[in-house]
Amino acid sequence: MSNLVVISTTAVPDYVRGSLSRWLTEPAPGLYVGSISARVRDELWNQVADAIGDGAAVCVHPTDNEQ
Repeated sequence: MSNLVVISTTAVPDYVRGSLSRWLTEPAPGLYVGSISARVRDELWNQVADAIGDGAAVCVHPTDNEQ
């Protein structure tokens, strides 16, 4: 089942942006939005986390909790 995912990045390497844009739409620079499976989301986030360097990133997605 696919869920909406939003990833915001700042100052990340170009290859990370390319990897994200393969799966998600980039409506504004550094902002990625799409509907992907949890497995793909986790793999993308691992790639971002491994390559973030001095940049920054935030991932927002639904989960089964109260908030």
